[in-house]
Amino acid sequence: MGGGVEFDLIRSILARYGDVAEGVGDDAGAVRVPGGETLYASTDVSVENVHFRAEWISPDAIGYRAAMAALSDLAAMAATPRAMLVTLVLPDAWRNETDAIAGGLARAARDLSAPIVGGDVSRGDALAVSVTVLGSTARPLLRSGAKPRDSVWVTGRLGGPGLALDALRRGLQPDRLHMQRFAAPRARIREALWLEAHGASAAVDISDGLAADLGHLAAASGVQVVLDLDRVPVVNGASPEVAAASGEEYELAVAVPHALDAAAFESAFGLPLTCVGTVDAVHSAGAGGASVGAPGTQGRDGVRVIRSGAAVAPPAGFDHFAR
Repeated sequence: MGGGVEFDLIRSILARYGDVAEGVGDDAGAVRVPGGETLYASTDVSVENVHFRAEWISPDAIGYRAAMAALSDLAAMAATPRAMLVTLVLPDAWRNETDAIAGGLARAARDLSAPIVGGDVSRGDALAVSVTVLGSTARPLLRSGAKPRDSVWVTGRLGGPGLALDALRRGLQPDRLHMQRFAAPRARIREALWLEAHGASAAVDISDGLAADLGHLAAASGVQVVLDLDRVPVVNGASPEVAAASGEEYELAVAVPHALDAAAFESAFGLPLTCVGTVDAVHSAGAGGASVGAPGTQGRDGVRVIRSGAAVAPPAGFDHFAR
């Protein structure tokens, strides 16, 4: 790279990335993929005043959670991370925090062995961190793999990010554990590989809320998911309704054709694994229950939510453009 303010800034960012930056300097980065595997790519963007506010979390945490949000898409595929590319849109007011943001990105890259192979920087009116991730697998988990009579399982406990955001928006101090779940999520890469190896047939990561994201899985698979709120694992202080609506969890929901050994999973990862529902064949209106999910069949197929055995309205998920 030559001289100039922009490239001095890039050199500073690369210095903070340290040994997780590989092969940067050409017009494109090289990604080595083991033989027989398919490369998968996904992009996620974290925007100031949309996904976070400057007063809520540190610059390091902004970088870290932006990377983990993108890497969570690879976890949903049961793909092993191979590389990341990072684009930063930097307002002048954030220039002095560039190294700290880069430090958070580098921390996530090291945590999940995802080298940063390139990216871009630009000036803009609001801070934005866009992360493109590349991963590979020979046996991907797809949203379209769920079948009738599968059971539906969820990793972790839900509701922390939703409770943290509610407190922050009201000017209150969130519970420490709730805030940790919001500011420092972790993509469940190793957990996804375990789930795939133990027979999971479909998966989705929980970014918009459990009920909403199960709707995506149901639509892709052409099935209906029955979600039992009484089974949803919650953090302290969260109701099942809050937990099922809470976005930015970055836990995994999977469909499996047989029971899973939840005790073995928790022993391996220190994380609960909970059966929260079942997969049914698509059926017509009149079967009872409000649902969300499959395009063109709102109120029928998708996710049927029950509580104490009775159908209830599904908790709403996050929608960038909802009014």
